[in-house]
Amino acid sequence: MATSFSTSSSYLLTSESVTEGHPDKICDQVSDAVLDGMLAQDRDARVACETAITKGLCVVIGEVTTHAELDIQRTIRDTIRGIGYNAESIGFDADHALIQVYLKEQSPDIAAGVSHSLEEREGNLGDDPFELQGAGDQGMMIGFACRETPELMPLTIALAHRLARRLAHVRKDGTLPFLLPDGKTQVTVEYERGRPHRVEAVVVSTHHLPSVSQKELSEAVTVHVIDPVLKGAGRDGETKIMVNPSGKFVVGGPAADAGLTGRKIIVDTYGGVARHGGGAFSGKDPSKVDRSAAYAARHVAKNLVAAGLADRCEVQVSYAIGRAHPTSIAVETFGTGVLPEGDLLKLVRRHFDLTPGAIIHRMDLRRPIYTPTAAYGHFGRDDLGVPWELTDKVEALRSDASVPARATN
Repeated sequence: MATSFSTSSSYLLTSESVTEGHPDKICDQVSDAVLDGMLAQDRDARVACETAITKGLCVVIGEVTTHAELDIQRTIRDTIRGIGYNAESIGFDADHALIQVYLKEQSPDIAAGVSHSLEEREGNLGDDPFELQGAGDQGMMIGFACRETPELMPLTIALAHRLARRLAHVRKDGTLPFLLPDGKTQVTVEYERGRPHRVEAVVVSTHHLPSVSQKELSEAVTVHVIDPVLKGAGRDGETKIMVNPSGKFVVGGPAADAGLTGRKIIVDTYGGVARHGGGAFSGKDPSKVDRSAAYAARHVAKNLVAAGLADRCEVQVSYAIGRAHPTSIAVETFGTGVLPEGDLLKLVRRHFDLTPGAIIHRMDLRRPIYTPTAAYGHFGRDDLGVPWELTDKVEALRSDASVPARATN
């Protein structure tokens, strides 16, 4: 269940992130690199690509329907090498590992349901031109936004991502040359009356060369990673700081732990603060509502919060395979809405077309934009310019709801 966000009690919330060199995140990036490579040549490509990786081996499987002629082996090796895995001694050798690819054509039954919606097949088309495309699967998708950070994300996951990105940055720019690609971060925040009060604990676990001692590593990560990120973010004298609490982390990456696409879905979304529909994103073209509708739900929730209609907002949308229109839409504001949730739902229905075809068209999702989202979260990414982070509906929502403008944080 989602957190109740009590306004009268004190409680702790925790979120984690992982670096791009974490085995699961390698797989997400490989799957999205294959997707992007195909979309670059064929905007109508249907792709469902899954990756598994372990010591010396990377396997890509799935279903693809496309006329793109992509060198998949090269795409995989380039992606893994770009992350930083160029030698077996550090966890994986992108140039000499065994790469296996098993991709087959998408099921014609699924393809037919996507290309010709239930509404079209039953002769029930309305005036919406996007009713022709059905959803690529059933399921429910969640979007969330809150006023805890400028990017309208929970503070816990925002800080965890910032730490993970900083860890990768100081590795790549040579500030801490003894760091290796694998790593994890975790942040616990104490809340009072539903608002962030202070940072309770920070955990950073980072892959490293054997030449650095635990003391040197801890001091360097604290100075160059933790201090810059947590400055002014609620850290105090009581904040617990833990760097590699298990001790040395010399064996890392795929040599230490197998990875799979879609195994970090909470890292990809809201850090456990909001519900999750269960579907992964990476490797899926936008006809799969697991991805496109989750992006659309975030867009809805973010615009409602940015418009000042709620301090916290969770949007759920669900679909039936082959049907264009959602089977349900729900809005939850945890008691922070300025209008009843029924009225907010009416606003959503008036201002957002949540059929898959409309989502794909409005956000121009048949583009190779996905690989950068496969590490450090799909949401709150103002650095990427992705369309689901735009607050382009704010003025229309405010006008329709007849509420004044309000600050976003």
